[in-house]
Amino acid sequence: MAKQGFFQQHWVDENGNPAGGVSTGKGVTVSWQNGPLGRVGTDERVAPNGAFVEDVIAIARGRFEFYQEASDGKFACEENAECIELLKQIEAICQARTQRRVEAKTEGTHEGS
Repeated sequence: MAKQGFFQQHWVDENGNPAGGVSTGKGVTVSWQNGPLGRVGTDERVAPNGAFVEDVIAIARGRFEFYQEASDGKFACEENAECIELLKQIEAICQARTQRRVEAKTEGTHEGS
């Protein structure tokens, strides 16, 4: 498999909660969301300051979809289609987690799981 090296550094705050970080490799740099967006008792949220895992998953899915469609399907294959479907499943799982956290009023916080 053609795999390029990459570097990841994930940070935590003084309470051990996720606090951003950076992942970088040839041709890509991801600056992760640092801190919660808020929402407890209010609909006001802090503007995002970095990427979410869901963003990166959607970007990867978009690339596989491009391969399937590029050059009139010249690069389409069963494996790409399977990757797209698996990434869609992951996106659905992430969305279900978000919905559960919204209902529990913990979305946008470091509370709960």
